[in-house]
Amino acid sequence: MAKRIQISQHGAPEVMQLVSFEPADPAPGEVQVENKAIGINYIDTYVRSGLYPASLPSGLGTEAAGIVTRVGPGVDALKPGDRVVYAQSSLGAYSEVHNVAVEKVALLPDAISFEQAAASFLKGLTVHYLLRQTYVVQPDEVFLFHAAAGGVGLIACQWAKALGAHLIGTVGSAEKATLAKNAGAWATINYREEDIAARVSELTHGKKLRVVYDSVGKDTWEASLDCLQRRGLMVSFGNSSGPVTGINLGILNQKGSLYVTRPSLNGYITTREALIQASNELFSLIASGAINVDVPQAQKFALADAQHAHQVLEGRGTQGSSLLIP
Repeated sequence: MAKRIQISQHGAPEVMQLVSFEPADPAPGEVQVENKAIGINYIDTYVRSGLYPASLPSGLGTEAAGIVTRVGPGVDALKPGDRVVYAQSSLGAYSEVHNVAVEKVALLPDAISFEQAAASFLKGLTVHYLLRQTYVVQPDEVFLFHAAAGGVGLIACQWAKALGAHLIGTVGSAEKATLAKNAGAWATINYREEDIAARVSELTHGKKLRVVYDSVGKDTWEASLDCLQRRGLMVSFGNSSGPVTGINLGILNQKGSLYVTRPSLNGYITTREALIQASNELFSLIASGAINVDVPQAQKFALADAQHAHQVLEGRGTQGSSLLIP
């Protein structure tokens, strides 16, 4: 028997329960992974709350790092004993053991620990598709990235610095501003004290920006649009304050013939080849030290403490990535 987190109804963190289960044999095209570190991502709260509905009862989580213990029929790319990391798996990574489709799994270099991998893989792949595919950020380019002290944001700060680009990061406190600046943000805006659009205009001498990356959603929608140049691109990739609804497309015209996209990782990483290409770029930056993803001890939670981990995450009490440790 193994342990996993399961929900039987949608709701607050209290709906998560630690249960025992008998792991199934890996199906054709799957590997069974003994998880050593599990990534906690904000999207997990959307599934738990019902914003992203799931068939109940359901597991939670799609990201972890560990060791392959068994392989299903037809799998030859991986073998038992391989160190691996995965993201975009079927729900259920909040578990001691998880069966994962092989196309979601990447070999983990020895230079990167399980904790580093689980803390960075989904978030790092997200930053990759945002900065390298949705819009290709250029050296010396100035752009806005909301929630710059979050797990995705801190990786984005470091990746932007590695690209030679100038990331303006929004944050909610002076402490988080320091974190973002230390990670490589060119400038920060405290959204609790400053007008985001006005500050962007000041920082760019009135030129504004060609692209804004917004994971906050409804609370920053208008401000994000006001930061864009004519024909600029709004990349809305999250809903931490709630989803953007009831959009009047005429506003895009009024604010300068703007473009808007609502991308997700699933739209970019669609094959194992694409996964390997993106993960190799991410792993190279981590191994070189350009991206540091060490997790504070206070943000490492036992699997049984998943409820508390979500409470801290949704209370905006985290800095960077958080982990569950089986």
